[in-house]
Amino acid sequence: MITISGTLSKAWMAKTLGVKFDREYYLNPDIRYLVDSLCNEYASEHFGDMRPFFSESNLGQIDYWNDKQIQIGGIQPNMILGMLLGADFIPQNDKDADITPNCLADRDPCDLPSPDSLLAHPLINLFDEQIRRVQSGSQKQLRPIPPFFWDTSGRAAIHGTMTSAQKLMGENIFVDMMTRPQPASEIMHWIAEAFIVLCRHFSEMARLPITEVHVGECASCMVSPELIERFVVPVTSDIGDKLGPVRLHSCGPSTNHLEAFSKITNLHSLDLGGDTSIRKAREIFGKEMLISVSPLPNDMSAESTDPILHWAKNILEENDGGNLEYIYHLEPGYNINTIYALTDFVMKG
Repeated sequence: MITISGTLSKAWMAKTLGVKFDREYYLNPDIRYLVDSLCNEYASEHFGDMRPFFSESNLGQIDYWNDKQIQIGGIQPNMILGMLLGADFIPQNDKDADITPNCLADRDPCDLPSPDSLLAHPLINLFDEQIRRVQSGSQKQLRPIPPFFWDTSGRAAIHGTMTSAQKLMGENIFVDMMTRPQPASEIMHWIAEAFIVLCRHFSEMARLPITEVHVGECASCMVSPELIERFVVPVTSDIGDKLGPVRLHSCGPSTNHLEAFSKITNLHSLDLGGDTSIRKAREIFGKEMLISVSPLPNDMSAESTDPILHWAKNILEENDGGNLEYIYHLEPGYNINTIYALTDFVMKG
């Protein structure tokens, strides 16, 4: 099966509609619902059969979204974890939010709080209360989508432990993996346990059973396959064993890492960057595994549609009849005609 789906970025919506993604947007569900509704009304009116909608890149799924869902604590996973560890939240009115960096820099793994203790943090209490308020609404017209979830599918979403360690500790984590492997491994296992505790908690709070888990290991292409196998594979396997089937995301060129990825237990699907060899992925994983693949930014911003169509045809040929999904995330500066052309190519088969 070959499909296509897309999402609209905050930067796109800020430029198009003038909406703001300030602190209130993230921490007040009522404000968030109003802004999200405006953005999705725009998507429906302007893109029709193309089916893009407003959500985080690679996370939300349009087939599991409806206008009765209200997002609670819809902040990127490793930023929530950072906030629980003392990082400051930095919203940006016209783009994605961020946190202050390196909140775990120079912290010894043995000094970290127990993952269970994170549930007592005021931020978690705030999200819990917001979920309860929506659930107890007099007419119960809206369904809360809790932190670490983006739609009604039950797919939890976290950043990979190496990518999270980079966010929370800085680039020193890559040096530590080679020179101080034991502390690096301990940090990553702590991050995994924290995510497991948090995902389970919010799944229970929102009465949304976990069906699978998206693990965004965005930094994977920055290290060797050997380091992936040593550090990422064991802890991601543990996440899969405890939460559910893994959808592994790697946004950079990951061809040389596919063999290492294949050693993750309970690996269910792959979400790959457009410069990864789909032919190699099919050789390793077969045709049944769902592979999502994103076009390259240069092709989406090109004046001509020729580059993106050349890329799409090459992907289709390498895929050789496998279960494939083209996905894209619209940012300002991209040429919308490239997405029209890509959609037309996929829809016409």
